[in-house]
Amino acid sequence: MTFNKPSEAIQMSLFPESKPSTNIADFVTPKTYAGLAGFHKYWGKKPIESISYLIEKCTNEGDIVMDPFLGSGLISRECLLRNRRFVGIDINPFSIEHASFLLNLPSPKEYYRALIEVESLVAEKINSTYLTSDGQIASHYLWEGNEIVSVWIKQKKARTRIKLEPSELDIKSYSYYKDYTPQHFRNLTFFTNSRINVKPTMNVSDILTGRAMRNIDLLIESFSEYPSHLRRTLLLTLTSSAGQMSNMVFAIKNRSNSKRNGNDDKIEVGSWVIGFWLPNTHFEINAWNCFKNRANKLLKALPDQKQAVYKVSNDCASVESSDFNAWLINLDCRTALREMPSQSVSFVCTDPPHSDRIPYLELSELWNSLLGYTVDFEREIVVSNAKERLKSKSNYNSEMTEFFMETSRVLKPNGHIALYFNARDEESWQYLKCIEKTSDSLKFVGCFPMSYSATSVVQDNRKGSMKSDYVIIYQKLQANDGYQLSSAFTSIPGWSSQFPKKTEGKAK
Repeated sequence: MTFNKPSEAIQMSLFPESKPSTNIADFVTPKTYAGLAGFHKYWGKKPIESISYLIEKCTNEGDIVMDPFLGSGLISRECLLRNRRFVGIDINPFSIEHASFLLNLPSPKEYYRALIEVESLVAEKINSTYLTSDGQIASHYLWEGNEIVSVWIKQKKARTRIKLEPSELDIKSYSYYKDYTPQHFRNLTFFTNSRINVKPTMNVSDILTGRAMRNIDLLIESFSEYPSHLRRTLLLTLTSSAGQMSNMVFAIKNRSNSKRNGNDDKIEVGSWVIGFWLPNTHFEINAWNCFKNRANKLLKALPDQKQAVYKVSNDCASVESSDFNAWLINLDCRTALREMPSQSVSFVCTDPPHSDRIPYLELSELWNSLLGYTVDFEREIVVSNAKERLKSKSNYNSEMTEFFMETSRVLKPNGHIALYFNARDEESWQYLKCIEKTSDSLKFVGCFPMSYSATSVVQDNRKGSMKSDYVIIYQKLQANDGYQLSSAFTSIPGWSSQFPKKTEGKAK
């Protein structure tokens, strides 16, 4: 059977339908992402343990929590499970889609039924593009530059693969779709950014073979008639697998453990990590297999118990309306905040772009294309290595200060802001150090170090990479208000009433 049929037993996930416990001891060694949180790659996920704790200590049931840089949206469900309402804002359309998915999950059974229907519609058509001369279905093609050098066939009853020399049919099958133009997703917009290996002359055909684009079109077309929550889930299954369908899958040669076992010529399948790197030696992987593998991972993660149906709005001005559980808004946060009522939010918990560390919107371009969205790069708050975008550090500081002033307006008196942040250079901290001077109501309360919860190839292997962030706490006080530091903060491991002085990889 292609897909793992859901069992009748309750599935475990990151988001059980009862209120999760929050243990402050978990701050030191937060759990890695699993279940729903591990389904889709997104850069910059932050530990759920600290987010949950701060929600509980800084708000009461019925309060509104806001994240103006929504990212993966994991905070949204944490809020609603604790009977808080939620406002999520992000200029990245993918972020809104992923948060919408988390707030209105399909049941495993309805997702499974949809997958079986999709399989009946397109699996045979997709697999026909990978047929070998003896009628088998190829799982991988190993490429050297512009040439297929090996064809792999996965054996049904063994973990090993048969490796064949490419035949005339293999070359013909690839060439047939070489000039394919996508019908259901747009071309990609790139800038001159060597940090993620892109330039304006690149397009979608550099990232995906024509065969992969045709098969992706078949998948997108097969999703079109499903209800919105199921169609969204199927599209996110596609975007989560698109990296493995691309030309960015490294072929790993002569790994050290292979040499120790006397297998010097072993080649292993790598994965897409970050950026748009196009290795000379790479794999083209059967698109149906990529989709199927991610779908099975999500099937295991979806909670089987009855899901709450959350009422979600995209109207900034309706914030505070009792008719909605959440507001998910695809705008630049400054524009969205200006439309929100004053003193409507009790707590702001957010992880803004950390200067030039990760260009989230540029990295999400393939996903947004497959989801059918265009992107407003102009209004993004970020420092980009793409010089033509004019996203300098001085502009970043100015725009983040503007964001803080609007946030202060919508925050209720005595409300808190928790900002996850770290940067190595002094200039990137400038706006934070000036907040109390530019705002007549925000007061720095303190901070604590926060280790990353997700292991990362980039973080673990890049020299001098960051290993943690700071969580920096501000509170909105009226003129002449007294202030007493809560024990909810002082009991946090590593809590300090001093502003961070070291901008190093490891917080001290």
